[in-house]
Amino acid sequence: MNKKNPEKESSRRKFLKNSLKGAVGTLALTNFPTIVPAHVVSGPLAPSNRINVGCIGNGRISREHDMPGVWKHDAARIIAVCDLDKNRLASAKKLVDDYYTKKTGQASDAVKMYDDYRDLLNNKDIDAVTISTPDHWHVLPAIHAVRAGKDVYMQKPASLTISEGRLLSNEVHKSGRILQIGSQQRSMPQFKKACELVRNGRIGKLHTIYVGLPIDDPKESTVETDMPIPDGLNYEKWLGETPYVPYTLKRVHPTSGFSRPGWLRCEQFGAGMITGWGAHHFDIVNWGMGTEYTGPIEIMASAEFPPAGNLWNVHGPFKSENLYANGVKVLASDSYPNGVKFMGSEGWIFVSRGNYSATANDPASAAKNSKALDASDPKILSSVIGPNEIHLIDSKDHHGNWLESVISRNPPLAPIEVGHRACTVCLLNHAGMKLKRKLYWDPIKEVFKNDDEANAMLTRPQRFPYALD
Repeated sequence: MNKKNPEKESSRRKFLKNSLKGAVGTLALTNFPTIVPAHVVSGPLAPSNRINVGCIGNGRISREHDMPGVWKHDAARIIAVCDLDKNRLASAKKLVDDYYTKKTGQASDAVKMYDDYRDLLNNKDIDAVTISTPDHWHVLPAIHAVRAGKDVYMQKPASLTISEGRLLSNEVHKSGRILQIGSQQRSMPQFKKACELVRNGRIGKLHTIYVGLPIDDPKESTVETDMPIPDGLNYEKWLGETPYVPYTLKRVHPTSGFSRPGWLRCEQFGAGMITGWGAHHFDIVNWGMGTEYTGPIEIMASAEFPPAGNLWNVHGPFKSENLYANGVKVLASDSYPNGVKFMGSEGWIFVSRGNYSATANDPASAAKNSKALDASDPKILSSVIGPNEIHLIDSKDHHGNWLESVISRNPPLAPIEVGHRACTVCLLNHAGMKLKRKLYWDPIKEVFKNDDEANAMLTRPQRFPYALD
């Protein structure tokens, strides 16, 4: 999309809007132009009118979720891929080229490869990027992307630390760019319905919310000897802002295939399932309560951790209690069914993904989540939300909603501040697991009250030259 000529840019946006509106007839309640898969749109869009997308990070979540989420929409075209592993980079190019070859019936070899995301961001033909990197590589490329004038779809969690999340949110708002967090549960109809019913009082006065999360088994923890760095992997840069440690296979990702990577189980790169799945479910908690721009005021948590010295050292079984200023308690544990259960004075609603999983290696068992929506009384679920009641944004496709926002410049369904606040709840719970005592949080100032030890956990030391501004 052309940024040099504002008048031409405006006409191109109108062309996209009109093309998409014509495909569906009417607009959604959000007033966004509805983006639909290519086979629905009558005739191909001219290349000059497409949203050109570059994909940063080409591992499991990118290949199985983010790339397909983008390329199915005719309004977008993936034109570049970027990864620090040259084998994954070449595989990503082939994957995308093969898709477009099959889709168009014409041989495609146009996707460009980059081993440095900054070079990708310097490509003036790229309008937007997906960031599907490990957790410790979310914030820096996202900040550089919005500064470069690119819109962003970024995988959750929003950040590695609360202070990084605040910096990113501020940068996005200052830039005026669109950033959608990959909290795709918001685009699943059962979650929207559950949150609308709760917010419109169908279960009476809300008093307690139960959050069930999967966990990593501490028994899988391991000690592994140093290994040679595989050819084609820029391991030093892959470590990014985190401390330099010797390479081992189970610290990074598989050298062949795209199964679940080991870095997800290393605290150096994330906090474990409290952010891995917690970012999804705590976001639904906030959506259902209408507390998307605040957070809890008291946190108490405990968890089982592997013995010191283990490579895989994220938390195992855990429980936590969060108190919000509205008096609602949010209890989280691996012992609850995976999902979110809203308890009110007149009934309850439980919501989960059902049999959906983002990738083939999703660690949550589908068998435990087969019921996507349930309630204490079936009449609750059949209740109709009236025209004068609270209606949440309707989206059937999370990547599509992002592309709609890129075109319309309206806020996306899961903007950065909402993602930051959900991630903050996760990281507050993680701090509680570590400190093993009640913590008092100020969600306005975003600091712990009178607690220097806890406030020290709001940041992490960052390694040169990957430190944030």
